[in-house]
Amino acid sequence: MNRGLSEQELNALIGDRDYKMFLNTRNELYREKNMKESPPARAEAIALMAKNPNLIKRPILIKGKRILLGFNPDEMRKAL
Repeated sequence: MNRGLSEQELNALIGDRDYKMFLNTRNELYREKNMKESPPARAEAIALMAKNPNLIKRPILIKGKRILLGFNPDEMRKAL
């Protein structure tokens, strides 16, 4: 069963990074809520991502303290 990430897991993953970079701009909810123009507060965004895993930009590649978000083959090759 694919359950997504909890709010606690998302908080740990995002850390002190800009939470907005984790939002999937192609997601329907992102567009419906006009998050580009009116981004939600961090706590609201994390709660929304926990409830709607497709709102999280994917894939997420973690190597040490470095995180790559979204499909970018060049950046992925550099990270590996």
